[in-house]
Amino acid sequence: MTRDEILEAAAQVFRRKGFHGASMQDIAEAVHLQKASLYHHVSSKQEILLALLDRALDLLFECLEPLTRSPAPAPEKLRQMILTYLRTLTEEIDLAAVLLLEHRSLEPELRNRHIPKRDRFEQLWREVLEQGKTEGVFVVADVPLTARAILGILNWTITWYRSDGAFSVQQIGEMYADLLLNGLLKRTGGQE
Repeated sequence: MTRDEILEAAAQVFRRKGFHGASMQDIAEAVHLQKASLYHHVSSKQEILLALLDRALDLLFECLEPLTRSPAPAPEKLRQMILTYLRTLTEEIDLAAVLLLEHRSLEPELRNRHIPKRDRFEQLWREVLEQGKTEGVFVVADVPLTARAILGILNWTITWYRSDGAFSVQQIGEMYADLLLNGLLKRTGGQE
């Protein structure tokens, strides 16, 4: 039994039962260990939660940071970030659910360790929005608020998305990108 296998199982248990509803016994049973044996690999549910949050953010950095460093114009970067982020969330649904729904369950000391990494992730989005403002292609009144609004739209998708639904994750991502980049208002004067 590896630590990675324990973390994968814990993410599934946390997604299914919620952090507070899950027990170390549930995690031990998911990996076919005695509860006492589980403690040879991890010290607590809090340690598991922090490890899962770190794992999720590390994966997202790995996927998104190269996009922010590309020479592409801001609108293309933002579109690719939206598509990549949404695809990653839906491909890693257990990990995503823990990241987005259970982070508030961290005890204060561990939350203080988590917040800088989460803020660094949000900064990737802010940088692209700032780039778009500098390029003169984005009208953004408040960059932090806009970044949080975009993430809020994307994050909530995991609560309702189904792979057998009417739209693929790619189609949903494209529709989100169009909405966020073009807005809701119909353009007048031949501007579409």
